[in-house]
Amino acid sequence: MHEAHHTGDSAADVIAAAQRSSAITVRALLPQDHGRWDAFVHSCPDATFFHRAGWHTIMEQGFGHDGHFLYAEQNGRILGVLPLVHMRGLLCGKALVSLPFCVYGGIAAVDLQARRALDARAQHLARELAVGHLEYRQRDGVIAEGWQGKPLYATFRKTLLADDERNLLAIPRKQRAVLRKAIAAGLHSAVDYDLEHFFPLYAASVHRLGTPVFARRHFALLRTVFGNDCDILTVYQDQQAQASVLSFYFRGEVLPYYGAGSLLARSSGANDFMYWELMRRAGARGVRQFDFGRSKAGTGAYDFKKNWGFAPQPLPYAYKLIGANALPDVNPLNPRYALFIRAWRRLPLPLANLLGPHLVRQLG
Repeated sequence: MHEAHHTGDSAADVIAAAQRSSAITVRALLPQDHGRWDAFVHSCPDATFFHRAGWHTIMEQGFGHDGHFLYAEQNGRILGVLPLVHMRGLLCGKALVSLPFCVYGGIAAVDLQARRALDARAQHLARELAVGHLEYRQRDGVIAEGWQGKPLYATFRKTLLADDERNLLAIPRKQRAVLRKAIAAGLHSAVDYDLEHFFPLYAASVHRLGTPVFARRHFALLRTVFGNDCDILTVYQDQQAQASVLSFYFRGEVLPYYGAGSLLARSSGANDFMYWELMRRAGARGVRQFDFGRSKAGTGAYDFKKNWGFAPQPLPYAYKLIGANALPDVNPLNPRYALFIRAWRRLPLPLANLLGPHLVRQLG
């Protein structure tokens, strides 16, 4: 009798252990998990370049923000990831964001239960950290009940064809004429392996816009962390650099992310030529998707991308109020910031470059 009773207990223990082992658990990303995390990101249809584990390094080492990169797993297999960053600043307040300084983020998962587990952990963490709001920068999807939307941004994505001439003909006639003029003017491009040309162009460009600049080391860190999946293309007229763009590559897609042009770039067509050269070069390496990134409706960047024949796709960013009564409105279109933008433009460029990185880390 004793033996039969003992056998029954063992069977129950085995069943309980099996149930525990098959449960979905949520864990924090550790350095030894980066390979597994990125393998999942590369295979998950929901994932983007901004879900990569390297962003944990960028956020913590580059900006000094605490990263809370969560993954859900079952029986040792990752089923979903959620990169989160704890933002704290005078301008943006306290927020838990997926992912600041990035156009996309949110939960990337192949399983509904994993998605729910990650969301539950994120909401618990948001309350634990006493943030104002939790933010998912989704590229696709719907805004769930109890969350808020903010129809501020659209993204612009388009398929690249294998033939340069067909890609050129797919550009609207007026924009194509600008490109042909730039090509005839003798502009040429080269891939740069340092920041010598890119950073001065970028710093001067954002200063003219009245926007604080990222630190030079931010771009150096991006190059180090993402290696060959991050490059710089610069456009020259004779030997003078006129425009430059730092781009990311992910799963057959190119994302021109930080672009800049000199004062001469508009009249010479260097900005337009730069994006065409990026399309052409990316196509030659087998890239078949061009992601022009997000822009706000009513801005010059939004109109510029439409002029290239890209259709805007609204971004369904989702926000959950935690401790705040309303979402902060930290964007250059807010009239409250008009005075700041005008004053920033008047700062000497060296001073703007010195102060900018301390401000921009708060904006996200």
